[in-house]
Amino acid sequence: MNKYKIISIVLALAFIVALVRSLAFSGEAAAPVDKVVFDNIMTRTSVREYADRPVRRTLLDSLARAGMAAPTALDMRPWKYVIVDDKQTLQTLGNNLPYAGFAAQAPAAIVVCGDTAVVDKQGRPSRFWVEDCSAATENILLAAHGFGLGAVWTAVYPNEELVDKVADILSLPDNAIPLNVIVVGYPKAPSTPKDKFKKENIHYNTW
Repeated sequence: MNKYKIISIVLALAFIVALVRSLAFSGEAAAPVDKVVFDNIMTRTSVREYADRPVRRTLLDSLARAGMAAPTALDMRPWKYVIVDDKQTLQTLGNNLPYAGFAAQAPAAIVVCGDTAVVDKQGRPSRFWVEDCSAATENILLAAHGFGLGAVWTAVYPNEELVDKVADILSLPDNAIPLNVIVVGYPKAPSTPKDKFKKENIHYNTW
């Protein structure tokens, strides 16, 4: 084999390597991964009935970690989480919260709180803790679905009576405002997602 053939082979191999690397960062290579993410979003449902099966704390920690990856105004991260897996506390929450009665039969719940003690560089508390904690909640719901769990967002804030009840049950400090209680568990049965898409709800450039 002469040197020209060797050079040609080397150049061909270099081209193939470059092409593979290019595809690895292109939309074509990313499409299967993107579809997994999209399918997870589109198949998530609110689950209110749970199998008699505990949820490992490592999984619950992962859900909280997913929540902390949410976008946050001014990078203030005003969220705090109370993870509940004590049966008596879950029953107390379920018995006192009209939107979360099924927590009494669930293996776990995550209470998402906004921390008003978190301040910006000027010493001002977050004006967007509700938005930040809502984004964190959606991350948790999607992560739960991805792990094969079922979960549902149950409202607390801005109902002052419910805020006070949750604060009392969980011994929350004054600076921790419970936004919601996310009830978590393994689904008792499969559920079918609703098709909520409406083309008429989309506008481009102007209404």
